[in-house]
Amino acid sequence: MPFLLANSSIILYCFSVKQTGIERFLINNIVFYHLISFVLGKLLDGKLSSILLTKKIQILVIGHNDNGCTANHEKIAYEIGHEVAKSDCVLITGGLGGVMKAASHGAHDANGLTVGIIPQDNASYANEFCDIVIPSGLGLTRDFLNALSADGVIIVGGGSGTLSEICAAYMHKKPMVAIRNTGGTADRFIDGYVDHRKNVKIIGVDSPKEAVKKILELITA
Repeated sequence: MPFLLANSSIILYCFSVKQTGIERFLINNIVFYHLISFVLGKLLDGKLSSILLTKKIQILVIGHNDNGCTANHEKIAYEIGHEVAKSDCVLITGGLGGVMKAASHGAHDANGLTVGIIPQDNASYANEFCDIVIPSGLGLTRDFLNALSADGVIIVGGGSGTLSEICAAYMHKKPMVAIRNTGGTADRFIDGYVDHRKNVKIIGVDSPKEAVKKILELITA
């Protein structure tokens, strides 16, 4: 009985220790998850089971914060967020202003799911279009969390913070596309590589719609 074996320590804990409300919630959810997985494994073939449990694609949009973000950047980012939502993908941003806020706004208006991973330890710093806020408390190092949370990255302009996220994504070979003629970091590396290792090429595109289409092609290739 794999399910019972996998959860024997949890079950023992349930009967031997008085739990807090949070502990009971976590235990119930863990047991429920394993029970559903066990039942699916018994009742369904492997292919159908994997389809039912497949997560949504997560796309990170990066670029200028309020400082340096133009009306054109905002328009492009908004349209990217809208396209991400229409593609039934999860939008991830750094959760603050500028490109991050505009992309979240676009996805929000298209009834998509938006996640903001902010550097602060207080969720109140996130923009109002984030459905889920992760207050990392990591400061600038949260750029690595952003990159590692994404299946692919779309770049709109950007400065040194955007460059940090690009480097993190590059080191972990995340697919990346950049919008042409948005300036900053995007224009610097577009249609090329960050360094001699050539981990992943940053593909140039001309429109938000093309950006989302291309990043999905690269992710699913």
